[in-house]
Amino acid sequence: MQRQAHAADPAPSEATRRDRLQRLGALLDQHAERFTAQISQDFGTRAAAEITVTELVPIRSAIRHARQYLRAWMRPRRAATGWLFWPGHSRLLRQPLGVVGIVSPWNYPLLLALSPLVDVLAAGNRALLKPSELTPCFAEGLRLAVAEFFAPDEVAVLTGDATLGQAFCAQPFDHLVFTGSTAVGRLVAQAAAKNLTPVTLELGGKSPVIVDASCDLGKTMDRLAWGKLINAGQTCIAPDYALVPRAMVGAFADALRASMLRLYPTFQGNPDYTSIASDRHLARLQALVADAQQQGATVVELESTGTGRQMPPVLLLNVHAGMRVLQEEIFGPLLPIVPYDTLDEATAFVNARDKPLALYWFGTDTAHRDQVLAQTQSGGVSINDTLVHLAQDGLPFGGVGPSGQGHYHGEWGFRQFSFEKPVFLQSRWSGGGLVYPPYTPRIQQLLRWLGRRH
Repeated sequence: MQRQAHAADPAPSEATRRDRLQRLGALLDQHAERFTAQISQDFGTRAAAEITVTELVPIRSAIRHARQYLRAWMRPRRAATGWLFWPGHSRLLRQPLGVVGIVSPWNYPLLLALSPLVDVLAAGNRALLKPSELTPCFAEGLRLAVAEFFAPDEVAVLTGDATLGQAFCAQPFDHLVFTGSTAVGRLVAQAAAKNLTPVTLELGGKSPVIVDASCDLGKTMDRLAWGKLINAGQTCIAPDYALVPRAMVGAFADALRASMLRLYPTFQGNPDYTSIASDRHLARLQALVADAQQQGATVVELESTGTGRQMPPVLLLNVHAGMRVLQEEIFGPLLPIVPYDTLDEATAFVNARDKPLALYWFGTDTAHRDQVLAQTQSGGVSINDTLVHLAQDGLPFGGVGPSGQGHYHGEWGFRQFSFEKPVFLQSRWSGGGLVYPPYTPRIQQLLRWLGRRH
């Protein structure tokens, strides 16, 4: 149905695209409280304020940004033309791809479903969404809300389990967006490759924090604590481990612990602190702590563990590379602290592992900052803060290598979900005689001269 609709209107007007973005904003306004309640129900405990800050606000910002710049993004772009072809000229036409599939995860179910949808609609496409089955209340709420504001040949939501997800990814979309684990991302890429469907993969990995010797721990630890504990660490760009100068490890652990307790005086029973999404995920996190402890790690618990799924944070000292907690993406409120002696040693530690989705640096020494930026690769970076590069509509968001491929957000997303068609416009004053046969010796001599000059 969506393919037929796209064929009937392959180049939606600016007015049509603005209308779709306006309806998406209206959907969000009308159902915000309901979405918040559904997400909280799916998690067990998740604060409304946290959902607002991390999911509702960024989507509304993205819609405003797209509506502000849509006309400029749609405008054909002039491109350079070789002087041999003057007075002809070149341009790029940005055209919708067609039908885009969006597979979104459970950890930020609203943001990671609708954020790419903003860019997809701005680019003039139609979309099918497959939300995670691990947030069933929200998934059904999103399906009903979308059906209320969009015709099914514009946007539709399909709900179901992993079997439906596999069938979904096997469809011949014009583009497929997947957010989730690296392991599942590989399977999605393989399924899409059978149809030569291009993919945007937003995966994860072990995003490091590098604490510089110049860091003022008193002024920055709240930013690190917030980035680690928002959504109980169940964030694809959450700080995964901290590299700290050896002489500062004790002071760093104390400062971070104090900051975490200042933000969350208690954890279990605290309505501001998010539950781990399922018993299976909680058991996995507990197994990571047990493995590290058995191999000699010092475990610093901020609160004794209870029976619910609100897992208190755990700092891990004296860790080594053989522990699972330094091999697997954590996706929870655990933070291994790795000492280093030189900045080269810290960057080498990062570079010895898969390229992460995010990297964080804390300090005031700009030479050290620039060294880290130059010597490491990651999907994105925040300096003296965590997570906030994701909220910048003027910056692309995406991974590199095992942490993902492709980018979206703002104009980057508009371009990702468009085909930039190259067009050469020949001038009526262009003769073209030099390239047409018969090639006389004089013409060949002139072509050789032009070739050397070009």
